[in-house]
Amino acid sequence: MLRHDAVRGTDLLVMPERVVVLKGHAGMVVGLCDGTRTVPGIVGELAGRFPGAPVAATVPAFLDSLRQEGWLT
Repeated sequence: MLRHDAVRGTDLLVMPERVVVLKGHAGMVVGLCDGTRTVPGIVGELAGRFPGAPVAATVPAFLDSLRQEGWLT
């Protein structure tokens, strides 16, 4: 479950018995994981929002690391 912590000014990935603090734009990326978008769709969305950012290289690797940790299915 994705939550925003207004006190800390950051997004949190809340799981049973664990909370992961998401830094930078990580919360935005996780927020796009809504079950309808594909990884290329998420990359395309972010590339449109942040022209010139290396999202094509960084976002798939980030999502893969979340899957490997079991934080994203």
